[in-house]
Amino acid sequence: MSLTLHLDTAAWRDHLSSVASRTPGLVPVAKGNGYGFGLPRLAREATRLGVATLAVGVADEVATVRDDWSGDIVVLTPWASHDPVATELLDDPGVISTVGRLDDLRTIVREHPGARVVVEVRTSMQRFGLEPAELPRVADLLRELTFEGWTIHLPMVGPTLDEARRLATSALAVATGPVWLSHLSPRDYDTLNGELGVETRLRLGTKLWLGAPQTRRVTATVLDLHPVSRGDKVGYWQHRVLTDGWVVVVSGGTANGVAMTAPSAGATLRQRAQAVILGGVDATGRALSPYTLAGRKRFFVEPPHMQSSLVFLPGAGAVAIGDEVPVETRLTTVMVDRIIDSSDRPDSSDRPDSSDRPDSSNRPDQQTPEENR
Repeated sequence: MSLTLHLDTAAWRDHLSSVASRTPGLVPVAKGNGYGFGLPRLAREATRLGVATLAVGVADEVATVRDDWSGDIVVLTPWASHDPVATELLDDPGVISTVGRLDDLRTIVREHPGARVVVEVRTSMQRFGLEPAELPRVADLLRELTFEGWTIHLPMVGPTLDEARRLATSALAVATGPVWLSHLSPRDYDTLNGELGVETRLRLGTKLWLGAPQTRRVTATVLDLHPVSRGDKVGYWQHRVLTDGWVVVVSGGTANGVAMTAPSAGATLRQRAQAVILGGVDATGRALSPYTLAGRKRFFVEPPHMQSSLVFLPGAGAVAIGDEVPVETRLTTVMVDRIIDSSDRPDSSDRPDSSDRPDSSNRPDQQTPEENR
């Protein structure tokens, strides 16, 4: 069975259309795992929204979206001479390449004159882009290329409007062109759009695709379950269980990205304290899983396997083989096995836990904790 994303497609599309209608210059971002939906699906949704440009993360992703997208594609990771795919795309009239180094811009002028480019201005993120002091040196180079504008990738916190305004003003003093932005609030984007006097474009990924959490949920399937007693050895690593209960085998593992998390930003003292507490739990060999069984998140028996996970359910729980149980995931790090439209398909995970469940004796193929204790 599968790790399943249940998506209320109609409600999700209403959300996407609402964002697009209030965001002039919207550039949807389709990169990585497609925010859990997959790149082809996002390309099709961008087509439905009627936008002019789709952004991908790296050059290799252009081929992945091409069958489902016919408009312009901007590659967000700056061009590098050691990337043959990115170099080939410099001659593709449907692709806009990002350039983040002065020497790279000179190389492109020399070897691929006329290429479509946006020039990245370095922000306080200190990731990619030309320093503001370097910008006057690109004016002559831009005349040899198809200049599509300046791109400014902002941090998530801080006075981002002030930074965007300052950098955009410096860039536009060198060459007039559209300004591509990210990580601005709708209000700040509208403000800047009204001030700059040029076309602005706002790249949106997470806030677009994952901005309506009520439209989706992820579930896993209970594949098997086994009663265990205190002291029994379980799993690959033969850890002893600390109390009587059940080993529940659920779908989803490392192949899906289950329990894989990005480092915490730790922006507040509380967030940092939580990270310390969770790290301490992990150090004892007890890691809280993302699976909810019988109304609560439960601990892993051991690290997830490739396509399934062992979760410990203490006492007498209320799960059965074939049940769909909730999984809390970050869709940017998880690969689901299937996506179904939840608006017209009933699902077992909508059922109450135990009191309202049909008598399990009518399902001889299923084993429940109550039957075996």
